[in-house]
Amino acid sequence: MDQLFTPIKINKTEVKNRIYLTAMHLNMCQDFEVSDRICAFYEERAKGGAGAIVVGFCTVDPIGGMPTNIGGHDDKYIPGMKKLADAINRHGSRSVAQINHQGRYAFGMFLGGKTPVAPSPIASKLTGETPRELTAEEIPEVINKYAQTARRCKEAGFDMVEMLAGTGYLISQFLSPLTNHREDEWGGSEEKRMRFGVEVIKATRKIVGPDYPIIVRMNGNDMMVNGMRSEALRRFAKALQDAGADAFCINVGWHEAQVPQITMGVPRANYAYLARRMKEVLSVPVIASHRINDVDTARELIEDGFCDMAGMGRALIADPYLPQKAAEGREDEILHCVGCGQGCFDHVFLLKPVECLCNPKAGHELDTGVVEKAEKKKKVAVVGGGVAGMSAASAAAERGHDVTLYEKKDFLGGQIILASMPPGRGEFGLLADDLETRIRMQGVKINTGHEVTAAELKSGGFDAIILATGALPLTPPIKGIDGGNVIQAWDYLENKPETGRRVVVVGGGAVGVETALALAEIGTISGDTLKFLLVHGAESPEELLYLATHGIKDVTLVEMISKVGRDIGKSTRWTMMHDISRFGVKVLINTKVLEINGEGVVVEKKGAGVETIPADTVVIAAGAKPFCPLKDELEGSGAEVKVVGDAGKIALAFDAIHAGYKAGRAL
Repeated sequence: MDQLFTPIKINKTEVKNRIYLTAMHLNMCQDFEVSDRICAFYEERAKGGAGAIVVGFCTVDPIGGMPTNIGGHDDKYIPGMKKLADAINRHGSRSVAQINHQGRYAFGMFLGGKTPVAPSPIASKLTGETPRELTAEEIPEVINKYAQTARRCKEAGFDMVEMLAGTGYLISQFLSPLTNHREDEWGGSEEKRMRFGVEVIKATRKIVGPDYPIIVRMNGNDMMVNGMRSEALRRFAKALQDAGADAFCINVGWHEAQVPQITMGVPRANYAYLARRMKEVLSVPVIASHRINDVDTARELIEDGFCDMAGMGRALIADPYLPQKAAEGREDEILHCVGCGQGCFDHVFLLKPVECLCNPKAGHELDTGVVEKAEKKKKVAVVGGGVAGMSAASAAAERGHDVTLYEKKDFLGGQIILASMPPGRGEFGLLADDLETRIRMQGVKINTGHEVTAAELKSGGFDAIILATGALPLTPPIKGIDGGNVIQAWDYLENKPETGRRVVVVGGGAVGVETALALAEIGTISGDTLKFLLVHGAESPEELLYLATHGIKDVTLVEMISKVGRDIGKSTRWTMMHDISRFGVKVLINTKVLEINGEGVVVEKKGAGVETIPADTVVIAAGAKPFCPLKDELEGSGAEVKVVGDAGKIALAFDAIHAGYKAGRAL
């Protein structure tokens, strides 16, 4: 029996399977009102078969949220909440409303001139603002607001509520000694710092009754220096269970924590151990979360006893039908989340509705809906098998067209394959595989190892031709750039040629940063070696850290402007910048390369004059330029010609996939 698809009870409510769509901020509400867009988004995931779907968060107080959150702080929002609950419930998924107060994480600009509130006036590194300390008289009022929001969620038809007691929000701000410096009954000892969260659960239980499920989402480790660690958080979880909590969804870290949590470099199910440790002290269902993006991992966690349910959030943005496909034995059709953060997490910072790099339909369920077949079946050629080309081919095939794809290399994927080469970026290769599987199953005729000509296309009887021929690396006009000690970053990532001990990477964009990190990791010990040495006590923790972060290359990264990684998304960039420092890559900004010679790289650093950086190998990562040689040759061919991806304009993979999809769908 597949345990992933066995029912489970939370309190007295049965959930049809063990897939739990975790709450994510989608930026799809306006003035706290539920929108048609957010209903369509979650209804699609309910159609896809998730056992439980958590929406949220719902606000406890307008001072603890923002207008793009689901309003839960007033009865006037119940009709909208009911519409959302009904959209989920009608398809057999259990609807869960997450309830939260941001506390010191609230941004003042959304609060109408009011100051955020918190247990103590400790400035937030996330917002840069210092909150106002809640008075002892206000705290019971806030607790009651949590309970009243739960009452509204129940009245709206949600099957359960989930209290957010982690991630650095208000409940965890009361719990942590970092943010709670109070000396009254709400602070000081660990027991007093637990009190706020415990009272929230007690008040909620009192108002919703004994049989209504209350889930708690909380950290297994705050990952904050001198903050709450695993052992203390297990004590807190036990206290919350005793207060009336029926299940726990375990996450990790605060938004201020300097440990990556959801990005690609985090190994799959990396934090499931926290759920396993919680199960040791709890007697109610425990849900693991973070970087569970494939069915095999989710199934294994449950079978091995790490958890009772698998939390899958962004995995179900990428493919809403992941549960249904898995239940029907169609796992090879799943489009996996790759942890890039480009369309989901980065959009939150940009105050834009959530979208997805992998799935252009995500966030656009109202616009895309059911794809209608074209009135006239067309013969379509797609030139280029990168992600833009495959996305275009897929969309055109979905419309019912006869599609042929041409790729001059022997494999599909294009630049996304290069992006998958550096350490910690391998998930991009999974995206290429998923897209290829999709177009093959859609009947797209694929010709790899074939550089198609304009003459072939003209004589092929095509009604439409989509050019997705990508880009070429830029070669800047630097003296000596054609020397034998110079290689292109693309060539290095694809072919891994031998490099000398001293390497200078010219160009500090995404490709330059990824290449520098790939070079810096050469000679570091593997995870298996690290575990072996640790378990056997062969080396000290300090020596193991050194061996894991110090390779055999001396790497320098040179960038003309004042910022490295300017084209890397916010949710990923900070992790890569930490790695640049951690792995000892030297970074020179505001530095112009004047010449490359046998000794190394001659540079001019702003305000510091000219110097030579010794180098055995120089790697050029100076950007790219569009490559579209067939466009002019196809003038007058009679076919509709579209250019997508880098062939038209250099952009991110996100833009390439979305542009390709739109072009194919428009045919």
